[in-house]
Amino acid sequence: MTVQLTGDTIPTPVGEMLLVTSGDALCAAEFSGYEARVRALLRRHHGDFELRPGAAPRAVRDGFARYFGGDIEAFAGIAPLTNGTPFQESVWAALRVTKWGQRLSYSELAARIGRPRAVRAVGLANGRNPVAILIPCHRIVGKNGSLTGYAGGLERKAWLLDHEGNGADSR
Repeated sequence: MTVQLTGDTIPTPVGEMLLVTSGDALCAAEFSGYEARVRALLRRHHGDFELRPGAAPRAVRDGFARYFGGDIEAFAGIAPLTNGTPFQESVWAALRVTKWGQRLSYSELAARIGRPRAVRAVGLANGRNPVAILIPCHRIVGKNGSLTGYAGGLERKAWLLDHEGNGADSR
């Protein structure tokens, strides 16, 4: 069975974002230019799908607008529909409770989910996060505090951390 998804593009201060929804649920959010990555993640997490253009639900669009406006409660009440593995879901749930502007290393995140030796697996799960910003994978940094990979690009990651009041040079 083919899953019907809706794709919407919104402007942000750091480039357009693609929001993919199923009904009221957010399935993916990624910056423009990474559509192939989004499609691969959607296929992995949702199987066969058809992506049709259309407006994302108002709550989702407003949540992103509020986030970029500086509202730390912007995503309250918006639940992602990620369909990851149980391990991935545990990593993403831990990311969701990471406070605005807080930075964690991969090892700190692994410890947070009770799997301190699973640092590499945590990194892989973080990299397969289909919902940028709402699941704040940009808050994960190297053990020494350095900025590490980010699907939307390191410049955006630095901007997002700075936006949250925790610039790229602070910890």
